[in-house]
Amino acid sequence: MSFTPVSALSPLDGRYAAKLALLRPLMSEQGYMHRRVQVEVAWFIALSDAGFAEFKPLSPGARTYLLGLVKNFSAADATAIKEIEKTTNHDVKAVEYWIKSKFEARPELQAAAEFVHFACTSEDINNTSHALQIKAGRDQVLLPALDAIITRLRELAHAHAAVPLLARTHGQTASPTTVGKELANVVVRLVAARERIAGVKLLAKMNGAVGNYNAHVSAWPEFDWENFSRRVVETPEPLGLGLNFQPYSIQIEPHDYMAEFFDAVARTDTILVDLSRDIWGYISLGYFKQRLKAGEIGSSTMPHKVNPIDFENAEGNLGLANALLRHLSEKLPVSRWQRDLTDSTVVRNIGVALGYAVLAYQSLLTGLNKLELNEEALARDLDAAWEVLAEPIQTVMRRFGVPGAYEKLKEVTRGKAVTREALHGLIRSLEIPEAEKARLLALTPAAYVGKAAELARRV
Repeated sequence: MSFTPVSALSPLDGRYAAKLALLRPLMSEQGYMHRRVQVEVAWFIALSDAGFAEFKPLSPGARTYLLGLVKNFSAADATAIKEIEKTTNHDVKAVEYWIKSKFEARPELQAAAEFVHFACTSEDINNTSHALQIKAGRDQVLLPALDAIITRLRELAHAHAAVPLLARTHGQTASPTTVGKELANVVVRLVAARERIAGVKLLAKMNGAVGNYNAHVSAWPEFDWENFSRRVVETPEPLGLGLNFQPYSIQIEPHDYMAEFFDAVARTDTILVDLSRDIWGYISLGYFKQRLKAGEIGSSTMPHKVNPIDFENAEGNLGLANALLRHLSEKLPVSRWQRDLTDSTVVRNIGVALGYAVLAYQSLLTGLNKLELNEEALARDLDAAWEVLAEPIQTVMRRFGVPGAYEKLKEVTRGKAVTREALHGLIRSLEIPEAEKARLLALTPAAYVGKAAELARRV
């Protein structure tokens, strides 16, 4: 069977392929090969500048050519590496051989060919490549997608800052808030979550087969290999890798930073699951309507339906993302003795985990952009919930020392249909200053929102 989007095993490369076009070049196997070439080239150029008599500094032309291999890396190049791998049955060695094949007809590079992958173990190349992939996926795709959600939520919070909303704690009517304040709560959580994702330091090691520079020292015992490796890792791209140096490791980088990153993304996704479910519920209550799209069908048999499909898709894909992210977080920092290969296949699924997250972010943003507030439904429910004013009435009673304030209001309101007239009768009977009575009599459920509007506008 020939491969087409409809024959893809994963919906990320099938049904949703177009939605992940930005992520695919970075997190796919082609993206992985691209980063491996980048690491090998950076290491090779740095070795030429290390001062070894056996490897003189490369000419400007050779440097430009090598950096061009990275800059212009293509699908055809990735395919060529895969062809070499059919013979080597080793993916990193295939990259090494591909780079050396590009030295043909270039005597300067051919003479130095044995310095490609010099003293490196495969994991020196792999761990740095994964860090570069995560860096690109995070900074170029994941964070911008999350920023778009934060921006839209902030806009909605400001626009609806003063629109009263009947709160529901435990699913029961509770003290009113505003639509904008509830959305502002999410903005604040997401901003903090975004900072955690962006703040994870991406680590990389270049220290050989078991982390001790064994091969390096055997070649040049007096050379400061640790400092050299640090420079390659920390020097900004394109001559270095622009990552943070990991000085201690076994054969693999410990992956603790990866776990921190995956956990940060998963915690963010959990916030968005919470948001998706709440918006779904508000749509169900009629507080939000959804703008229609011409030709769109909500149900195959019920023509009236406009389903909250974007929020449902978001919730489902966030769940898939977090299942993978949590497995990655728990598994990758664990390696038997100095190295086992259980991480090798697992780590290739980083792009899948991030893919489901990005797909969910897109669905959520689409849903947020469709929302229209139904203020009539909001006002109707508030006007039917006069019992929520039991809280301010008993609080004012307490202020003026009226005994048993809570108990009196509980007797009047708990489990009963409370009317404006019943509450006003109670207020008029209270032994409190007349000005306070007048203030309570003027209060309505829609007006009892405290500082909600101010807090929403401030976010």
